[in-house]
Parts: sequence; C-alpha cells; structure tokens
Amino acid sequence: MHDQHAITIIDTGYVRPGLCAAYLVESGGRAALIDCGTATCAQTVLDAIDAAGVPRGAVDWLMVTHVHLDHAGAAGPLIRALPNAKLVVHPRGAPHMIDPTKLIAGAKAVYGEAMFERDHAGMLPVAEDRVVIADDGHVVELAGRPLLCIDTPGHALHHYSVWDAATRSWFAGDTFGLSYRELDTANGAFVLPTTSPVQFDPEQMHASIDTLLAKSPVSIRIAHYGEVTECTRLAADLHAQIDAMVVIARDAHGHADRHERIVEGLTRLYTGRALAHGIENAGARVQDILGGDIVINAQGLGVWLDRQARAG
Repeated sequence: MHDQHAITIIDTGYVRPGLCAAYLVESGGRAALIDCGTATCAQTVLDAIDAAGVPRGAVDWLMVTHVHLDHAGAAGPLIRALPNAKLVVHPRGAPHMIDPTKLIAGAKAVYGEAMFERDHAGMLPVAEDRVVIADDGHVVELAGRPLLCIDTPGHALHHYSVWDAATRSWFAGDTFGLSYRELDTANGAFVLPTTSPVQFDPEQMHASIDTLLAKSPVSIRIAHYGEVTECTRLAADLHAQIDAMVVIARDAHGHADRHERIVEGLTRLYTGRALAHGIENAGARVQDILGGDIVINAQGLGVWLDRQARAG
C-alpha cells in the first residue's frame, strides 16, 4: 500500500490510450475504485489494481459517477472479481446496473453489433445486495476517509461527483468536461463540455460546474482524462462554451441538415479556441483528437433541441 492519501489513475484502455480513466483511492489499507471503463476493460482495471499492490479483497467500493458505459460498463464483471466491493450508484442509475438489458439494447442501437462486441461485450448484471444507492449528500466511508457524493446533473440525470476532503479535490466523471492531455500547451489544459445523448441540460450543467467550484478545489479529476488544476479558469471556459454550443444548436434547429450544421459549428468553435490556446496545427488536431466527441456532442445537442421543442 502507498501513503494514506494515494490516488492512482488507471487507463482503462477504452478505444485509445489517454481516453478513459478510472481512479483507485487508498486509505488505511482499504481502497475505492471510482469509475471503471467498459466491460471489455475489466481485466485491464483488475491488472492495474494488482499492479498498485492493492489486494482485490481490500477494494470496499466501486463508485460509478454515472451509468454511461465508458464509466460503468465493467461494473458487473468487476463486482464478481472484487469479493468485498459494493457498487455505489446514483438512484436513477441503480436499476440499470441491476438489470442492464436496456443499457445493452441502447448501446447496440447506437454503436451497432460489431462495435458493441469490440468495446462492451461481457456486460453483466450486479446483484441487488451488492448495490448501494448514493442519494445527494451520501457519504462513502473509506477507512476514515469520507468520500462525499453530490448530485451533478447536466451531462446526465444519473450523475454524481465525489468530493475527497483529504485532498480537497473532486472526482467529477463527465461534469467538468473533456480535457485530453495531448492538447495541453504552455497555457495549461484545454477543456470542452461533453453533451452526449440523451440528458444534456445547459442550465443543470452550469449549476453543477458552479457546485464543483464552490468547494474551492485544488484539482478536479475527470474521466477524459486525468487531473486538472486551474479550476476557476477551466470552469469559465466551460460556461462560455456551453452558451456558445446552445447558440450553435438553436441556429441549426429547423434545418434539414441540422446535425451537419451543429457539427460544423462545434468544429469551428473548438478550432478557434484551440488556436487561441496555442495548439499548433489546431484544425487537424481538433479533428484528430476531438472528431468523435464533436459528433457525440452534436447528437446530444440535437436530442436536447427535440426535448425543448416537445416542451413547447
């Protein structure tokens, strides 16, 4: 075991290196795993726990910030491999962990069978007696190190973030955006919001970012990818982009090529910001590193527009 406040980042290996993180938190000889990648990442995560010198029986908690499959898909296999672990999940996400039928069907519909097999094969239900519901304010006790679960919707209604008072830092899943280390420059980290389908809500996302900032965190650990500091600047960057993305989406609404227009608008937005951030060859780098995220963000904005339209 490491020092009492050890936090180990685990690259789950989902799609490419540096894309999807899980975090192993240690205290007093016990451990918690926060997020866990997709089902096909389960062995990689177990190997990383072993490599950290943490006995599998010492992992008391598997905490999933939300039930999107790149955060929670491996929960079923991992709960079977970690004999003492309980799954800590948002009340809205718990039914989907106990019976993942809908999650699996949804993933197959979005990704197709081939991609589902590549990235998500091996998803398993989690026994109800191994599930702990994390209502807003729920505290997970990790051998004297309290981990506080706070509701942070905006990316998903089933999303909580974890405040670790010991290090004055958050584990924020997808609430504090995407920030890939390949896009770091002398100006620091480059961040953008993640609005993937189907529950993006701009007002909730603004509020959740403010919730994170209200604790004056030293750092925020995100799933995609790693630990970021300069939390105040990054929060301002996220707020500005959420507003800009809403404008792009609304301008595209009602057009037959709405999705393409949103993709184009987001590409322009992020490329302009990348240039200003000092990212060399910004156009190509944004396409290369953020291309997939742009399409997913555009899809999520489209779903949000349709929901707004239905609400009248």
